[in-house]
Amino acid sequence: MLVVGGEGVLADRAVGAVIAAAREADPDTEVERIDAATYEPGRLSVATSPSLFGGAKVVLAEGVEQANDAFVTDTTAYVKAPAPDACVVLRHSGGQRARGLLEAARAAGAPEAACLPLIRDEEKVDFAAEEFRRSHRKIAPAALRALVDAVGSDLRELAAACAQLVDDTGGAGHEGSGPRIEPTDVERYFGGRVEVTGFRVADAAIAGRPEEALALLRHALATGADPVPLVAAVAAKIRGLAKVSAAGRGRSADLARELGMAPWQVDRARRELSGWDDDGLATAVLALAEADTAVKGGGRDPVYAVERMVLQIARRQA
Repeated sequence: MLVVGGEGVLADRAVGAVIAAAREADPDTEVERIDAATYEPGRLSVATSPSLFGGAKVVLAEGVEQANDAFVTDTTAYVKAPAPDACVVLRHSGGQRARGLLEAARAAGAPEAACLPLIRDEEKVDFAAEEFRRSHRKIAPAALRALVDAVGSDLRELAAACAQLVDDTGGAGHEGSGPRIEPTDVERYFGGRVEVTGFRVADAAIAGRPEEALALLRHALATGADPVPLVAAVAAKIRGLAKVSAAGRGRSADLARELGMAPWQVDRARRELSGWDDDGLATAVLALAEADTAVKGGGRDPVYAVERMVLQIARRQA
C-alpha cells in the first residue's frame, strides 16, 4: 500500500487503519518498521518472510522520499511478486526521490492513500466537520468556522482541538446525541488559550469596527504574531470581497465554481459586502499594498503599517 503526501496526521491515520485492519483479521499480526534512508540490502526479504510463530506481517517503510538505492532496488523487485502473508506500506511524504518505485507499485495495483496538505479553508472546515461526525456530535456552522479560524493553521492541532472540544462539552455521543456545540463553547474553551488570528482582525475591520479590530491586532502582535501573515490574512478577505463584488449576481454555487471559492464563502462575502462600494474596496486594496510593502522591508515600522492599514479598512477612508 502507498501512503503518499506531506500531511502527517492523515498519513498517520492511513497507516493506523492498515494496522488495525490487519490485526482485526489476525490478532497476532506482527508490525515491523524500516527506515528507507538507512536500509540495508536484503532486509525487506527478511522482514516479509513468514514468522516462526505464524501470523501475518505489516512492514512499514518510512521516509521513502529519502530512500537509498538499495531500498529502491529491493522494493521495486518486491512489488512485482509480493509475499502472500505480508502487507508492505510505503510512506512517501513527497518529492521526486523514489518516484519510479511509486509508479511501479501503482502499476502492480497497490492501493493508495493520498495525504496531501489541506491548504484551503473550506478543506479544513470539511476536515473538522468530519472529526465531529466521527465523535457523533453536532456543531453549529458558526462554531465550526470559529474553531478553524482559531486553530486551523496546523491540521494536527486542529484535530486535537476538535477532540478536546468534544471532551469539554460532554464527550462523544451516539448517532448525533448530546448538546450541539455552539460558538460560545469555542470562545469559552479556546478564546483565552489560542492566539488571535489575522482572520479575526480582518473580520472586525471589514465589519467597520475599528476599535475592536485594533484591539485584536494588538493582542495578536503581543502574543507573537508576525505582521506579514496578518497582512496576508486581511488581504485574503479583501480579495474574496472584491471577487464576489465584481462577479455580480448569480447562484452561489455557480459563482463559487467560477471564482474558485466554496459556496459558503460566496454567501459570507455577500453578507460582508454590506456597506461597501467600489471606492471603499479600492481604498482597502491600496492600503493593503502599502502595508505589504512596509512589512516586507519597505518601511521602518511594520507594526505601525499594519495598524494604519487596519484602521483605513475599518473606517473606509484613505
